[in-house]
Amino acid sequence: MQVANRTLLVSGSSSGLGAACALRLLELGANVVGLDRSEPGDWLMRRISAEGCTNDNLQARYWHGQADVTDEASVQRVVMQGIERFGEFSGAVCCAGILHGQRILPRDGIASLDAFRKVIDVNLIGTFNVVRYAAESIARGEPQAPDGERGVVVMTSSIAAFDGQVGQCAYSASKGAIAAMTLPMAREFAKLGIRVVSIAPGVFETPMMQAASQKVREPLLEASVFPRRFGDSEEFAAMVQCVLENAMLNGAVLRLDGALRM
Repeated sequence: MQVANRTLLVSGSSSGLGAACALRLLELGANVVGLDRSEPGDWLMRRISAEGCTNDNLQARYWHGQADVTDEASVQRVVMQGIERFGEFSGAVCCAGILHGQRILPRDGIASLDAFRKVIDVNLIGTFNVVRYAAESIARGEPQAPDGERGVVVMTSSIAAFDGQVGQCAYSASKGAIAAMTLPMAREFAKLGIRVVSIAPGVFETPMMQAASQKVREPLLEASVFPRRFGDSEEFAAMVQCVLENAMLNGAVLRLDGALRM
């Protein structure tokens, strides 16, 4: 898919992986509709602003819609407002997610069912909710020659889907489910000319990871193979660009982890 002049929805766009994707897509010439519970961070808005970029059209091609991915009405509202502003979507990049670590049997009591449910709600159900509204719009768009492709859905899984650690049951379950629904979704959307790919990042230097303690961070750094560091959000955004532009990427879950095996 040629990204320039296309409209893409990015969930979790206010920070971390989502913000990096939003900025990269804008720089590639796309119209971007950001969707997040929070307002975009100051650094992102400075980069998007006409004064902070060489491309003085970036500000006009970015619109932020405040919404909770688990809430049907708010996601539908943002999608409809994005269509009214830029026209039908050609893609969605789902980055909204939360972390939660808890043993099933901690030293005191048992795991919180509410906490487990919240992770599933945000990471899995929230992703599904965004995809279904975005795909409905993509399916109405005009196919692109020569393959008849209408658009692309990119979802964010995690290496925790495959290498889950103690205390990661909720997070691994949510990300494993995203990996599992990639192929059936791709098969269903094939007749509509919509590709579906999930990216399974390793440990990236996002605000969520920056908030983690050194006790959590150090073993992950030690387990890194090459490069021996956490990933940069720009590297995730570069992979998203690759997925969007390479028509043979479909129905796949791509690890982006520097060979890290937890």
